[in-house]
Amino acid sequence: MRRIIGVNRTSLVAGSLAAVLLLAACGSKGSDTGGTTGGASSGPTSAAAANFKACMVTDTGGIDDKSFNAAAWQGMQKAQSDGKATVSYVQSKQETDYAPNIASLVAQNCNLIVTVGGLMADATVAAAKANPSQHFVEVDSSGNGTNLQGLQFNTAQAGFLAGYLAAGYSKTGKVATYGGLKIAPVTVYMDGFQEGVEYYNKQKSKSVQVLGWDEKKQNGAFAGDFSKQNLGVTQATNFINQGADVIFPVAGGTGLGSASYALSSKKATVIWVDTDGFVSAPQYGSVFISTAEKNIADAVTKSVEDSSGGTFATTDYVGTLNNDGVGLAPFHDFDSKIDAGLKSELDTVKQDIISGKITITSPSQPK
Repeated sequence: MRRIIGVNRTSLVAGSLAAVLLLAACGSKGSDTGGTTGGASSGPTSAAAANFKACMVTDTGGIDDKSFNAAAWQGMQKAQSDGKATVSYVQSKQETDYAPNIASLVAQNCNLIVTVGGLMADATVAAAKANPSQHFVEVDSSGNGTNLQGLQFNTAQAGFLAGYLAAGYSKTGKVATYGGLKIAPVTVYMDGFQEGVEYYNKQKSKSVQVLGWDEKKQNGAFAGDFSKQNLGVTQATNFINQGADVIFPVAGGTGLGSASYALSSKKATVIWVDTDGFVSAPQYGSVFISTAEKNIADAVTKSVEDSSGGTFATTDYVGTLNNDGVGLAPFHDFDSKIDAGLKSELDTVKQDIISGKITITSPSQPK
């Protein structure tokens, strides 16, 4: 099967993830200590790379969360390998690290500061206001139209495809989703997932049930964290005990606990989020049906390289199915297990979302 959209190329992502793991291992373990790519980069160097400093602050999930932090760092790495910047990162262990970590990068005279995750929005907006000559990029939040560019993704669209896939693949008629925290970049995925299941039910006259989320009430299951895998195990255990056989965790590294339990129990499969789970967490590849992706890496690379070239964007970027900013990853080991009819339907659903024939109603979609 051809992939539904070509968000990532597996070989490039695999190489980038290897670089992420290497660099993370080389960095200090302090909560505010950055890792720099220095001599570890495999790409060319140039005067631009030496003179333009792009610095990143991770969310609490850390640089190797197999999700949005790792994806953003891939984008930073690509900008360096392209010879456009020298890149570094600083990790946040807790939310109180955000403001001081950003301030430390301002003090280091970074030309561009990239912050990752909607939870960092307030700290980033405050820093941008206090430092009007400093350029910032915020992943998963909106910008301010001047010195802060927002990189947003309509992952309700990717979640919709994931929900349709989950409903079509489920044997028990029950699927589940949960979030790390109740914030818009999380619930937008969950909204789309539920709408995709409901659309499948309408088209097929089925009654597949969604556990863990009620879009109308905007209420459901949350682990309360993006890094603690034991919480993901708990969520998966609860859902499997209720009969769910497909789980959609929107919880960063916490979701790896759900993948681990699905693998050991052999009672469920998982649809991953953000970056192709088959590539980013291959140890769980045998339970990953697919991934609802958002192409953070390319968006970050473009922002860094544009800024390095003197064209910092003051307008926000919104990734959609139409511009390959979001999509559904390949089925990998599940390709032969998914009915050809379901694959064809997913292609049709994708096109119908792009054309507007299917309207997604999630209140958390970026404008």
